[in-house]
Amino acid sequence: MHQDVYPLQPVLPPSVEALAVAVNRARVPVWMPWPLPVGWLFSGIAYAGDDRTGGRATAVACSGPGPLGGFGELLLVAEELGVGLGARYAGIDGPDPGPHIAMEKPPVTKVLAAGRPTPLWHVADTPADRAVFAGEARGLWLWAIVWPEQSGLLMYDELVLTDLRDAGAEVELLPCGALSPRLLT
Repeated sequence: MHQDVYPLQPVLPPSVEALAVAVNRARVPVWMPWPLPVGWLFSGIAYAGDDRTGGRATAVACSGPGPLGGFGELLLVAEELGVGLGARYAGIDGPDPGPHIAMEKPPVTKVLAAGRPTPLWHVADTPADRAVFAGEARGLWLWAIVWPEQSGLLMYDELVLTDLRDAGAEVELLPCGALSPRLLT
């Protein structure tokens, strides 16, 4: 069965204006930790889709101090089934995390996504330099990819995610940092 392949659009640098462009084109959530963890900054956004269909997958990058010291990066991906943007950043084969998670076991953590408790499972078979979690939010895949792997502890801190398509003027105050190189790989 043939499935549409949505092109990855050029990565947008971290600015409120660039974020507004991606948010306006998105047909899936644009997840952002809200409020950002202390000392963390918005560090870029990418999306897959085209002018006709809009963004069918979004990837938001944030960076800041890791929970065990050093520097950490978090990439949150929302996507329709079969798009594969999350798998690309997670470093796994195939478009979806399904074969790499044991959903018969309890989730390893939960986030609050758009006001709803959202379980996330550990994704196996990923490169050792990152921690990868995946689950379902609003009927779509939600991926959380964290570098370095030990910064995955961030996912156990009752992270609250907001869909920026529903956010108001507070987005104007979003602290922006340097572009994450993780979005470019």
